[in-house]
Formats: sequence, C-alpha cells, structure tokens
Amino acid sequence: MAKTDMIRARVEPGLKREAEAVFSWLGLSAAEAIRLFYKQVTLQHGLPFAVKIPNAETREALRQAYEREDLTEYESLDDLKTANG
Repeated sequence: MAKTDMIRARVEPGLKREAEAVFSWLGLSAAEAIRLFYKQVTLQHGLPFAVKIPNAETREALRQAYEREDLTEYESLDDLKTANG
C-alpha cells in the first residue's frame, strides 16, 4: 500500500532526542516507530499499553521527589542496601 498520508506532531526537543536515541538502539527510524505504534493500536483496538492516573499516594510521592522533600541520601548502593536490608 502506498504511503501517502502524513502525520505532524510537535514535541519537546529533549523528548524527541531521547525517544529517537531509543529507536536508533532498536534499529528503527522515527517513522518506523510511529507506524509500529499505529499498527499496534489497530491490532489491539486501543493503546498498546496501560494508561493510568496515579493514585493519591503515588502523586504525593512524586511531588515530594520533585521538590526533594524528605529524601534520604546514601553514600553508596551498599549503604542503601544495608539501611534497608
């Protein structure tokens, strides 16, 4: 089938760069990744992954992490393991 339709989307430059680095590692171009996504949407009759809104506890944990609230810092991975193990 001829490829004649075009998709245009605006995304943040950093997101585009990071996603295209993953595509490259997988041996895909951005166009191939988009076609793969569309194909999976049509095969599954929906998004090919779960889309969920985080619950209140997760949202609070994310807020605290972004604001660096109540964080415990460790000198090394071994120190973390010892403290939590």
